[in-house]
Amino acid sequence: MLFWISDSSCCMSCQMRMCIGCVDLESPEEMEEEIPVVICAAAGRMGAAVAAISSIYSNTEANVLFYIVGLKTTIPHIRRWIENSKLKEIKFKVVEFNPMVLKGKIRQDASRPELLQPLNFVRFYLPLLIQKHEKVIYLDDDIIVQGDIQELYDTKLAPGHAAAFSDDCDLPSTHEMVRSVGMQNTYMGFLDYRKQAIRDLGISPSTCSFNPGVIVANMTEWKHQRITKQLEKWMQRNVEENLYSSTLGGGVATSPMLIVFHGKYSAINPMWHIRHLGWSPDAHYSEHFLQEAKLLHWNGRYKPWDYPSVHTDLWENWFIPDPSGKFKLIRPDS
Repeated sequence: MLFWISDSSCCMSCQMRMCIGCVDLESPEEMEEEIPVVICAAAGRMGAAVAAISSIYSNTEANVLFYIVGLKTTIPHIRRWIENSKLKEIKFKVVEFNPMVLKGKIRQDASRPELLQPLNFVRFYLPLLIQKHEKVIYLDDDIIVQGDIQELYDTKLAPGHAAAFSDDCDLPSTHEMVRSVGMQNTYMGFLDYRKQAIRDLGISPSTCSFNPGVIVANMTEWKHQRITKQLEKWMQRNVEENLYSSTLGGGVATSPMLIVFHGKYSAINPMWHIRHLGWSPDAHYSEHFLQEAKLLHWNGRYKPWDYPSVHTDLWENWFIPDPSGKFKLIRPDS
């Protein structure tokens, strides 16, 4: 079994079993109004998921259902954190991800081992996790939301598109940041064009890449196009042929998505994915620009719960301390 779902919206006895059918008590109208948001809670960075959830919940009146995905060893911690904090009011399901599904599909790469963590690949398996919703939002954990998540959910997907992403060339305001820290924002930065299999794709290396840390997905199209199977195919080919690696720009989760979704995705409003905040401890955006942003993303090595990092005050506004004391912020004076 790939996912094991424990549903907080059911009776307490449901929480220890697979809660299939519990949500069926709701009317079709209520189901339609729900906004499913998938976010992972990984060991060592669980405070990130908490801050992200806190920011979403605090900035909307929408009926949000959080799917909080973790590994078996981390699930009790995140559940206690939520149930013993002000987040106890949120509507959520805790979902266990079985990493065995990735066996034989990930090429070991020592340069950035954190990018090989199993939960990085949860986004590949959204239809297996979300079975009662047509449209789903997936968010990386190193984000905060400053706008109303309803706006992101209302993103229009073109006919035949299974997902919407933000282009890495979509916002002139971020171009200087990209240049200043030497980031790649084209396919050349993610795929190894020395390999024949990559050249055979017919994708120009100068094609603008996209960031899959924020996804609005159509589950019907995803299943119809067998997106998960396509992604797994490229993962397996990478194991055999080393077509991309974490020494390149985006690690091992972004590259197969760039291949599978090339030319077949819709655009997210650029202000709903202001990223690169984690690429350098020395690169800053203007405060005015950040205040206007709807969603901030600390993609990169320098995370706002760690040190050094930038714009940590914006992230810390939404952080809720761990009642168990296990997760602690790293600060210069700590």
